[in-house]
Amino acid sequence: MPQLLDGKAVAAALCEKLRAQTAELKSAGITPVLATVRLGERGDDIAYERGAAKRCQSVGIDVRNCVLPEQTTQEQLLSLIASLNADPNVHGCLIFMPLPRHIDAAAVCAALAPQKDVDGITPVSQAGVYSGRATGFPPCTPQACMEILDHYGIDAAGKNAVVIGRSLVVGRPAALMLLSRSATVTVCHTKTLGADAIAKNADILIAAAGRAGAVDVKYLRAGQTVIDVGINVSADGKICGDVRFEDAADVAAITPVPGGVGAVTTSVLAKHVIEAARRSACPERS
Repeated sequence: MPQLLDGKAVAAALCEKLRAQTAELKSAGITPVLATVRLGERGDDIAYERGAAKRCQSVGIDVRNCVLPEQTTQEQLLSLIASLNADPNVHGCLIFMPLPRHIDAAAVCAALAPQKDVDGITPVSQAGVYSGRATGFPPCTPQACMEILDHYGIDAAGKNAVVIGRSLVVGRPAALMLLSRSATVTVCHTKTLGADAIAKNADILIAAAGRAGAVDVKYLRAGQTVIDVGINVSADGKICGDVRFEDAADVAAITPVPGGVGAVTTSVLAKHVIEAARRSACPERS
């Protein structure tokens, strides 16, 4: 029978380890601290901010929420980032994207200290994903996909892996992470011809298209592992993924939405903050 890849179970197992690591740091006089930076009042940013804070606090991480008006100038934002970079008591910084249009996002990402970049937005972190080296941190969402594979003992080595989506925050880093695990990787996108046939050949399918129900029965076959990264709102107002769950659940091992990748992403964020705190105490780990 196909398996439900429950993200909540993955998050619970990961958080148990994180609590032990935080306790070890605190016994050495180090309290991990995450600073979040949000411009404006976007509902999805606020929801993720609350979820991230709740998860981090549950494993012993302190959280500082820095909320600025949407009209904040680039100079003001860069000044805040500089102050967080200089603060030795702040170990990780999460900047909510996308930023308002008047802000140069590339300049903001480059300004963040790589050692505090816990969501993989700086050039140094991106280079680390590309090279497979532990410089900076990978983006939390694709790393959550890898955590799910690990938790359920799904080995990517030698497998055909297909990633649907090529964004810098999910699709591309997920493809590189699978490649580093010795999978044979294909990336499909809006210009791909015959994406359904390509996806159907996958052993591991990561759907990050950003469109509700974009992956239907034509993309699926028995025995696949399907990681659904999408978080969308359906026509009837319900949260749903990029994969038509009813098409996949009878044939593939699949993550649910909600309760799948999203449940693990905030745990990965917490994991990165704790590792950043450990690196700050032992610079040779960086």
